[in-house]
Amino acid sequence: MTVYIALLRAVNVAGTALQMTELKSICENLGFTDVKTYIQSGNVLFRSDETEAKVAEKLDEALGKKFGKKPGVMVRSTREMEAIVENAPFPDAKPNFLLVHFLPEKATKDALDKMVGPDGEEAVIAGREIYVHYPIGSGKSKLKLPALKPGTSRNFNTVCKLAEMARAMEG
Repeated sequence: MTVYIALLRAVNVAGTALQMTELKSICENLGFTDVKTYIQSGNVLFRSDETEAKVAEKLDEALGKKFGKKPGVMVRSTREMEAIVENAPFPDAKPNFLLVHFLPEKATKDALDKMVGPDGEEAVIAGREIYVHYPIGSGKSKLKLPALKPGTSRNFNTVCKLAEMARAMEG
């Protein structure tokens, strides 16, 4: 069975409340096993024999029924999450000032063309992820980057913890 990490978009913001116990229950009802959640921002790890695309579709559909619209679910395997950690640019960035933006599909080559980073933000595209270093922190940043809209982001501390949890589940 494959260990997957699912990252939910727009959960516990703008009225889209979801307790992690409820998320765990939804995943178990979908047939996923060994389900574990991490913090309140919509991170869940589980095992499934189904493909990455299928588990993302099933989870997004189930959450869509709860919320009235699909929130968006980005799914990565343990190996993918480990590679995201290992290949992170900006080695001198504080982990909480480096965000990984997870996208539903590979970023286009021109994804950074419309970027406006007035506070010195830097971004790097890596497949289905865009890494962004926010020198003053993402909360104060005035960054404009339309390519991030369909995705969801996690700070590098969270990404590292999810990779560690997935690796432990692999045994």
